[in-house]
Amino acid sequence: MAHLRHGERDSVVDAALDAMDAEQLRGLIRALIPWLDDATQARLMNEVVDRAARASSGWAPATPSDRRVDEIEAFVAAARRVHQAEPSDVDDYLREGTHAFLARDYAAAFRIFRALLIPIGDGDIDLGQHELVDEVLGVDVDACAKQYVVAMYMTSSPKNRARAVCSAIEDAQGVGYFFEPLRELERVAVEPLPNFDEFLEQWRTLVEERVEGAKQSEWDRREDRWLREVVARTQGAAGLAEVARRSRRADDLRAWCSALAKAGDWSLARAAYEEAAELVEDRAYSRGDFLDGAALAAQELGSDDLDAALERAWREAPSLTRLRRWLGGCANREELVARAGAALEVVPAKAARQRALLHVLRGELDAAATLLADARGLGWSDAEHPGHLVFPIFVALLGGAKVIVQLPRDYADMSSLMDDDRPKLRTTGFDELFRLADVTLPEDEGIWSSMIAAMRTAAEKRVEGVTANKRRRHDGHAASLAVECARADGSSAGKTWLRELMDEYRRYPALKREFKAAGA
Repeated sequence: MAHLRHGERDSVVDAALDAMDAEQLRGLIRALIPWLDDATQARLMNEVVDRAARASSGWAPATPSDRRVDEIEAFVAAARRVHQAEPSDVDDYLREGTHAFLARDYAAAFRIFRALLIPIGDGDIDLGQHELVDEVLGVDVDACAKQYVVAMYMTSSPKNRARAVCSAIEDAQGVGYFFEPLRELERVAVEPLPNFDEFLEQWRTLVEERVEGAKQSEWDRREDRWLREVVARTQGAAGLAEVARRSRRADDLRAWCSALAKAGDWSLARAAYEEAAELVEDRAYSRGDFLDGAALAAQELGSDDLDAALERAWREAPSLTRLRRWLGGCANREELVARAGAALEVVPAKAARQRALLHVLRGELDAAATLLADARGLGWSDAEHPGHLVFPIFVALLGGAKVIVQLPRDYADMSSLMDDDRPKLRTTGFDELFRLADVTLPEDEGIWSSMIAAMRTAAEKRVEGVTANKRRRHDGHAASLAVECARADGSSAGKTWLRELMDEYRRYPALKREFKAAGA
């Protein structure tokens, strides 16, 4: 099946697995196990045991005897004295703890996990790892940590269960990560957690005490996440709103708004996003994030004031992505040129990439050329460096080709990082804007000369910057700019300029190779 693409191979394998009966699948797994490396083999065997124990058959692995648990505790005591242990031994003992857990022998599981996980997490026992214990263990130590906390839940007194669980999380924090403890406890448990509603009340009280007792911080702490999780469970969006309004922290406000958006209640979500934009104390990044949310709600509601919402988001937190969204609402070239002119009056002075786009859309290529020529040779990855925008536009216009702009990912637009089915704001593409603005090369040869001069200056600065600062990973980009500049020029003067530039940097063999690769 080597000739099949990845997706086609997956579909063929899925169909083949569906065609097998249970006995054939068992035979397949048994045949594969000897072919696997030790780590993969251990993980597969652990997964098989875990799934079998959770199935409806009633099967469970054998649980270790009290004597065996005593032996494990004695092993750990000896390992602590010498500060080291064999990873294979620890693997075997942790696996026995998991077997006890899956067999619902929570007392034995608790003793085994407590004996092993705490000294491993505290660094009292060295397993020979460079950084993480996962490097040397076949058992998923994070899963063991969560099983340990569930074992604490199942063996503790209902009256003190919340504090016992919190104590177990503290014990295991060196080897386990508890982002949403409630969800993780339910996911790991092999049976329903008893008296869970009562536990939720205790847990919320305990977490609130820890949040109130800690110094107020704009950073999101684990207790802040824990509080949002339990409030969402017990009170829903209304409870999250109370927490957010009280703290005015960006993460709390975002959780409240996201809960409403996830529920599809866009009217309430829009009001929440707009209120959050006013309440948030981190007014630089988060305010724009909330105004984007308000605009998304307006989009989903089909509101007539979507344009106004997009404009507000850009004006209060300018970014190239927000600018494209607002400009994309124009119906014709005249409206786009006028809107770009209004934007030029208020665009931040340092936002060179946004300013360059506005000039290009208005047909002011000489102004865009000035921005390109004035830009630094380094810093092309900066979100406001005009190079990645202006240079390919000039190359295309001078060469009579279609304008194609591919910018580095704009991290101001977090929705671009989400690959899911959630609603997203529509962001107008550069090609749509250029087509609507009817961007073409003017007949004025003086403007052509300024464009070529700006491209040469940008290429020269780029080559000088990457060589002087030994940025060898960017040699290829610098060389390609120079070659594209000469091609776009198309004159003998352009070829002469390129030869002189290459001759000036002939002592840099890596750059020389990149020039050759670029077709110089």
